[in-house]
Amino acid sequence: MKRRSFIGIAAAAAVAATATFGASVPAFAESKEIVYLTPGLDLPFWRYLSKGVEKVAKDKGYGFQALDSHNSAQEQLKNAQDSIARGVAGIVISPTDSSTAPSVLQLAKAANIPVVIADIGTNSGDYVSFISSDNYEGASGVGKALAEILTEKGWKDGTVGIVSISQARKNGQARTKGFRDAMVAGGVPGDAGLQQMQSYTADETFKFSQDMLTANPNMRGMFIQTDQPAIGALRAIKAARRTGEVAVAAFDGIPEFVPLLKSGELVVSGMQQPYLMGVRSAEAMFTHLEGGTPEKAVTVPILVVTSKNIDELLPTVKETVFANEVQ
Repeated sequence: MKRRSFIGIAAAAAVAATATFGASVPAFAESKEIVYLTPGLDLPFWRYLSKGVEKVAKDKGYGFQALDSHNSAQEQLKNAQDSIARGVAGIVISPTDSSTAPSVLQLAKAANIPVVIADIGTNSGDYVSFISSDNYEGASGVGKALAEILTEKGWKDGTVGIVSISQARKNGQARTKGFRDAMVAGGVPGDAGLQQMQSYTADETFKFSQDMLTANPNMRGMFIQTDQPAIGALRAIKAARRTGEVAVAAFDGIPEFVPLLKSGELVVSGMQQPYLMGVRSAEAMFTHLEGGTPEKAVTVPILVVTSKNIDELLPTVKETVFANEVQ
């Protein structure tokens, strides 16, 4: 409660300051800089999304800056305040979680600066457009693929563990529900529990996975809800000498996933298309800045990439997921 109170007080103070200096608001519209507020550039997903926003901004002759919130609501608010003080033309934000977005939206509205939300979502507030993936359907596709693998291997009676992104994020809630619904529908109801990421690192997920493997000797599947942390789960399985005994499903995509999918060490990943999401976010922003009305909600498809279809989907993955970083 103290953390939320601090954020609320800071937001209110900033709004009051903006109102006091309201005469400076028209200058904001003359700025030619787009800022992207991101939870953490240490995760490839956010770097790829950032590149998509940057590409469109620079093509339009605008400056661009990505500001890392380090998964901190306070840092996110400070980045927003600094951007507003500079008079940026627009803000694209991927919030640290859905409950922290309204404070930023309130500040931007008071300063007459448009905001586009890219992924995660918000609990409330005004914004130009929301660019997202259908996390429920994407995770459902992952669950379906994993259930099929477990059925083929005769492992349907085993349990499945989840290492999730924050369940305070709307997309996190959708991923968990979509996956669990698909597992039940696939006849794999065994639950080895859920651990929520906080630092979003492979080391953190390694520890979570170790705990799950120890507590659930009959665990046959894992779902890791984002990219790099999945590597930690694979390390934990090797350390426990259970390679080939636990099928791992992931979400999002990094270049390291390509050989893992081809070898079957990773059986499926629901890959959002972050670079394309960044492009769509910036396009919505410039439609607004140029006097148009962008769609309020844009859904970018999720690619359910498996060991069986990786070769077919790889050209698309390289372009829209990896931001052309992989040849």
